[in-house]
Amino acid sequence: MGREVDVQYTVEQLVAVNPYNPDILNDLENHVNEQVSSQTYSLDANLCLLRLYQFKPERMSTQIVSRILVKALMAMPAPDFSLCLFLIPERVQMEEQFKTLIVLSHYLETGRFRQFWDEAAKSRHIVEAVPGFEQAIQAYAIHVLSLTYQKVPRPVLAEAINIEGLSLDKFLEQQVANCGWILQKGHGRGQLIVLPRNEFNQPELKKNAADSVPFEHITRIFPILGG
Repeated sequence: MGREVDVQYTVEQLVAVNPYNPDILNDLENHVNEQVSSQTYSLDANLCLLRLYQFKPERMSTQIVSRILVKALMAMPAPDFSLCLFLIPERVQMEEQFKTLIVLSHYLETGRFRQFWDEAAKSRHIVEAVPGFEQAIQAYAIHVLSLTYQKVPRPVLAEAINIEGLSLDKFLEQQVANCGWILQKGHGRGQLIVLPRNEFNQPELKKNAADSVPFEHITRIFPILGG
């Protein structure tokens, strides 16, 4: 005698099996809220939901879309925000909260962190609805600084991560203890933060292209230079 089997599918399995089935809309929306509460992230599931909204625009929840975009901002430097925005109708993008998120994205992409934090402060109701937002953007700002600086002046770091005073002192202590940062005295009374070496802020760590050019290629160049 056969027995019934109660199969519970994960959201990832639902997306993989039938990504264009509108019956999974509720599951995908619930999954977005779970990502927010558990501070997890699933780009594929979120893109699937945005595609389904294209087919079922009357079902679109602007609150869910906003949360998806905030989570995508938190994933920078990955291009997730642009991928999500591409699936959102232009008429929806013109709503105030989405225009704000697009501006925030632009500031991050161009490294204008002071403007970003100022704009984010005006829109706390949007970004603070997603826990971990501030920490994720701070991590991205540090990533951007590490591509440029070997030593970061304290005021530059403070502006980029929007932390000052004693809070910044505590943050730096944690980074020194856990991430290999080194604090140095700069000119005058300034403080410099020495970031861990990488191939971008310490170019010598990256093999010089000339080092790998075969000798016969170089000998071919000499006559051209001498001509």
